[in-house]
Amino acid sequence: MIILLNYMEINSELIEQIRKYALSAEKPERYAHSIRVAETAGLMCGLYGIDAKKGYLAGLAHDICKDLDDASLLTLASCDKMPISELEQKRPSLLHGRAAAQKLKLDYKIDDEDILQAVACHTLGGEGICSLAKVIYAADKIEPGRPQSSESYRLALFIKPLNELCLSVLEENIAYLRSKGKQIAPSTFRFKESLK
Repeated sequence: MIILLNYMEINSELIEQIRKYALSAEKPERYAHSIRVAETAGLMCGLYGIDAKKGYLAGLAHDICKDLDDASLLTLASCDKMPISELEQKRPSLLHGRAAAQKLKLDYKIDDEDILQAVACHTLGGEGICSLAKVIYAADKIEPGRPQSSESYRLALFIKPLNELCLSVLEENIAYLRSKGKQIAPSTFRFKESLK
C-alpha cells in the first residue's frame, strides 16, 4: 500500500503573509502577544523535538480571529464540521481558535493537521491532542507578557516533560478561571485527564 503524504513546506514567505495579516487584524497588544507566543512556541518546540517553524507559525496565527464579531466566529468555526457546544454558543469568543484554523486552511491553504489542531485547540485544549497543540496551548498561557511568567517560572516549567508542563499550566488556568467565576469547558477536563 502506498501512503501519499500531503506535505506543505513552512517557508518564510508564508510566515510573513500570516504576520502581516495578524498585524492588520489584531489590536496592537494582541499582536505583541502573538509574537511572544510564536517565539515561546519556537523555543519550546526546540526543547521537545518538534519542528520550530511549525510552532512559530501556529503561535503567530493562534489569535488571528480573536477580534472577529460573534456571527463571523460562528460561521468560520462551523466550517470544520465539528459540533459547537452549548458553552461555545453562549460565548462565541471561545471559537476564535477553531475559526483561525479554518482561516489558515481556506485562505492560506495550510493543510498540516498538527498546525491546524494546535491553532484550533489552543483555548480549551482537547483529549489526545498532538505535541504541537500542547506546546501552543501552554505557550499562549506562559509567554513572557503574562503577569506570572517570570524567567524563573518558565525555566522551572521547561525542565518538565511536555505532558507534565501542560498539566501544570492547565491546572493553573483552571484555578484562575474558577477564581473569576467562569465556567470550565468539559473538553478542558477531558484534556486534563488525558495528560495525567
